[in-house]
Amino acid sequence: MGITGSIIVFVIIWWIIFFSVLPVGIQSNKEKFRERIEGIDPGAPKNPKIVKKFLITTIITTLIFVVVYYLVKIDLLNLREFLK
Repeated sequence: MGITGSIIVFVIIWWIIFFSVLPVGIQSNKEKFRERIEGIDPGAPKNPKIVKKFLITTIITTLIFVVVYYLVKIDLLNLREFLK
């Protein structure tokens, strides 16, 4: 697997894991707004902890990518041979 293919596979895995991790630990704003603030959704979470989710996603993606890379490297995951 070349560098371009590796980057593409990493990014695809990263986005799949990110969207899986995104809803974990979200607590909605249960208090009613006393004032109506324009542009703020009352159902939006107070603190989504997005940086923590980026780090968790990157760690999980790196582990999965290393496994996929070595499976391709030792020819256990070879789609070209499978499609022939």
